[in-house]
Amino acid sequence: MRRYILFAFLFCCFLANGSNGFAAKNVSKEVVVYTSIDDIFARPITKRFEQKTGIHVKLVPDTEETKSTGLLNRLIAEKNRPQADVFWSGDPVRAGILKEKGVAQSYKSPSSAGLPHEYSDPEGYWIGFSARARVLLYNANLIPKGSEPTSVMDLLNPRFKGKACMANPLFGTTSMHAAALFEVLGDKKAREFFDGLIINGVKMLSSNGEVRRRVAAGDFALGFVDSDDAHEVIRDHKPVGVVYADEKGIGTLIIPNAAVLIRNGPSPDAGRAFIDYLVSAEAEQALAESDAAQIPLRASVKVSAIVRPLSQIHSMHVDYNKLGTILDQISRGFLREWVAKNKQ
Repeated sequence: MRRYILFAFLFCCFLANGSNGFAAKNVSKEVVVYTSIDDIFARPITKRFEQKTGIHVKLVPDTEETKSTGLLNRLIAEKNRPQADVFWSGDPVRAGILKEKGVAQSYKSPSSAGLPHEYSDPEGYWIGFSARARVLLYNANLIPKGSEPTSVMDLLNPRFKGKACMANPLFGTTSMHAAALFEVLGDKKAREFFDGLIINGVKMLSSNGEVRRRVAAGDFALGFVDSDDAHEVIRDHKPVGVVYADEKGIGTLIIPNAAVLIRNGPSPDAGRAFIDYLVSAEAEQALAESDAAQIPLRASVKVSAIVRPLSQIHSMHVDYNKLGTILDQISRGFLREWVAKNKQ
């Protein structure tokens, strides 16, 4: 009898733990992951997960122009009949909105040990990891050395009138940046800043990718992009420079990835297993070493030579858990009106 009990106990432990630490043997063999991360960066991570677990990842990406927002609306629309298990967001704002809408399920992954708490939801509805920074990209042929921009406020400088650009603030990380400015500057000053952008002829483009391409080509002198966009054109040896904005002021906005478990998803165990891998130190290292050159949130993970480690960036102090609410408010009112004015 004792042998039988011992055998049963060991067998149950085997089923529960699995052989790789990220997935149990009896979980679903497929996990559906919606992601706003560029496929070229997300796909290698999913392949690593598949090799470790034997679980196939069905990856559903967003478009460049509606980055994050398109999938957000789809997840909300599917709330009563979820099709996804995980949302891998390029920013935590959409993750916060999913929490508010009741689409997200709380999950505190054991693999998140070592991640700074300020970049994740305290209740476990999203886990922040592996970040990018919002940076100023400028064309070195158009802006002489020594006169580089240093602040978001430089977009209002008369010397750059008609020479600066930015992505549509209703979408992607630019929308998060807008929400962060509203939190840090306050409603009145943030509105004045955005109105000043129109007065100074700042051109609104379709995406960060277009901003990156047009600044590199010399069509514009400067623009705001994410650090991975900037380093893509640097690797292509384009005549550009990068500035971590407002180092002596409000600071540079740090944008962590966010992993969200979808409530009542078709394969919750596989979803948890995927998140366990996604927020692990191994995945952070892989993203840091990839062409995305993402910034690890763990101090123990080696950063790429072409980006600054988190400890050397003066970060903008924002409450990531409030940005979703702020964005929801301004995107239905002020920002939508601002975009309409900019298009005129």
